Amino acid sequence: MQARRAARELAFILFSQFDKKITNYSRQDLEDIILKSVRILTSNASDELKITVGALVEMKDQIDTYEAEHETNLKRPLGVANVPVPLPMTSDMSGRINEMIEIAEKALLALEIAEFTTLDSQNEVKEYAIRIAEFFQKYHTEIDDMIKRHAKNWDFQRLVKMDKDILRIAIVELLYMKDAPMKVVVDEALELAKKYSTDDSSSFINGVLAKIIVENGLK
Repeated sequence: MQARRAARELAFILFSQFDKKITNYSRQDLEDIILKSVRILTSNASDELKITVGALVEMKDQIDTYEAEHETNLKRPLGVANVPVPLPMTSDMSGRINEMIEIAEKALLALEIAEFTTLDSQNEVKEYAIRIAEFFQKYHTEIDDMIKRHAKNWDFQRLVKMDKDILRIAIVELLYMKDAPMKVVVDEALELAKKYSTDDSSSFINGVLAKIIVENGLK
């Protein structure tokens, strides 16, 4: 995982932890929340990996039982090892495996973010996430007004908070930090939406960002 991508993920998690007005947080508050977020991430990752391992063990037991009870093996003499048999359907198993892969990928991602954040050599991850939060603290009124203006036919108060936070992070990077290419910022925002928000979030976020990019003459 690239450091900037990890920083955006961390900033998104940081924003989700805010429980009071953004301007009321000091830099120390932000650092404390990041530490808390990393601890939550690693704890959740551990729990999810345990779930995945448990599901794999259960699936292995089901396969072993199916093999042992298959008519081919029931006809074999006692004490003789079972022979492999064809599975009747692959769709159910594939679906369960896909679920476990998704859980494992999220867990690994969480551990990567935690590693990036805690390693001294990767301190830029934490710093970049905090810079995003600090820019939002400074320009939060303008940024939220921008979202309200371009999210036509949407009540700002009823927008999914995850969508608002993803937009806030992207707008900070596009208009105030200007450290990353526009396409990268937009693509990363859409990835966050696919990973954490609703099915409709990607198109909504893409539409709002496109209007902001045009309005500000970004290239």
